[in-house]
Amino acid sequence: MTLDATRDPIVVAIAVDDPLLADRIASILGMVDGVRLAARSEAADLIVVSPTEAPVEPTIDDRETTSSERPMAALLTPREREVLALLAEGASNKTIARRLGISVHTAKFHVGSLLDKLDASGRTDAVTHAARLGVIEL
Repeated sequence: MTLDATRDPIVVAIAVDDPLLADRIASILGMVDGVRLAARSEAADLIVVSPTEAPVEPTIDDRETTSSERPMAALLTPREREVLALLAEGASNKTIARRLGISVHTAKFHVGSLLDKLDASGRTDAVTHAARLGVIEL
């Protein structure tokens, strides 16, 4: 990637807890024209930080949650988890709306958001992806 060389470089600071990941990010950014890593006390234009992890609800069998499961569970809102559970039961948008006390339009919005976040092609696919990732227990 090449940025406009006539401008000052973008100064990037890395504030990542995992030192190996921080080194990998620094290596990659070090190869990008127009980007410069910030010195320790230097102000930065951009700061790369570790995401804060939301607690993952334990599954029924209390198995360990893998690192690939944590980010997806953290991306879903509590309401999306409720909608996902109802999707797993085979509920329609109308049923989801009625059970959660929301409009059908809002239920459709939540279903669409789940399809996007789970990279699913449909409702059944969303439930399958979520189960495979450990977000829900079937």
